Amino acid sequence: MGLRIANNIAAMNAHRQLGVADAGLSKSLERLSSGYRINRAADDAAGLSISSNMRAEIASLNVASRNTAQASSMLQVAEGAMDQINNMLTRLKELATQAASANVTTTDRQKINSEATKLTDEIDRIADATKYNGTALINGNFGATASTSTLVASEGVASASSIDVSGVVDTSATYTVSDAVGTVVSLTNGSITQTLTGISTGAQTLNFDALGVKITLDNAYDKSNELDGGTFTVTSSTQNIQVGKENQNYNKVGLEIGDMQMSALKDGEALSIDLSSVSNAQAALTDIDTAISYVAEKRGAVGAYMNRLSYAAANLATNIENAQAAESVIRDVDMAAEMTTFTKNQILLQAGTAMLAQANMAPQQVLSLFG
Repeated sequence: MGLRIANNIAAMNAHRQLGVADAGLSKSLERLSSGYRINRAADDAAGLSISSNMRAEIASLNVASRNTAQASSMLQVAEGAMDQINNMLTRLKELATQAASANVTTTDRQKINSEATKLTDEIDRIADATKYNGTALINGNFGATASTSTLVASEGVASASSIDVSGVVDTSATYTVSDAVGTVVSLTNGSITQTLTGISTGAQTLNFDALGVKITLDNAYDKSNELDGGTFTVTSSTQNIQVGKENQNYNKVGLEIGDMQMSALKDGEALSIDLSSVSNAQAALTDIDTAISYVAEKRGAVGAYMNRLSYAAANLATNIENAQAAESVIRDVDMAAEMTTFTKNQILLQAGTAMLAQANMAPQQVLSLFG
């Protein structure tokens, strides 16, 4: 073997290996201290991209889970108020039964009727006061949102206007077309075609494919029946709860809570209680029975929503757990494996330092040749 002093190849090799061990040790320290296998894009570009997308999905699922919990709380508030209204209807049933008897004096019947009036007032008050985070729940305004498009007509000019209707309609929605003088056409549920007379160069059709509704404006021109402008209004009583990470109808739960005001308690019609006479009290018995059945039906619907949301919440919890586990495999560091790598690099660093010192001493052996 030749002895050379211009280039110490052994020292250069030891120095290079020492650098490799030092870089590996630094990387292991970074991973062990952060808990992540991927700390920057250079560590694993594809893995970082997948992990980032999964983290966004997990964050969205967590919010959806909170949405579900809050919706359940909201429904509990509504159901509690419905329970009290049901109790008052039961009391009204008792009063009506008492007032319907001929052996009750006029004075007593007046007192009975007075109590009934106060109960009906309280039913309306509870219906108006029952709110969740400022949103009225059982006074008929829950989910009552309307989108309106104004149609402006001028003689001899064909014009068109459109309004976008999308989302989940759990039970029903009303589509209303009105002209300048207030003529109203109401479309509720199902596939419906309605013909209006007005100015048009051809038949105009408004399609709502997702809801199965079609409105056709006839092309027949009748000057006397000209639509002098008007509005197109879409009203829905459904509130959608986002229970998924995507903007799809299957990730929305449509909620509809019944109207508990006296104006709707008789199966959607006004419930009027007058116990001032035997005949009125007898008529009230039937109406109160209808109201009790109506409230029970709406409470049952609320209970069904709550059950559905509980299953949705359980499914979200499972999805979050599985997604988190999958993301962890990609991005998190295996502490045991990384600690093994750290120990190896630490030993290599110590050994490399010692060997570099030995390699640096090798050229000194040349001095022995000069005796």
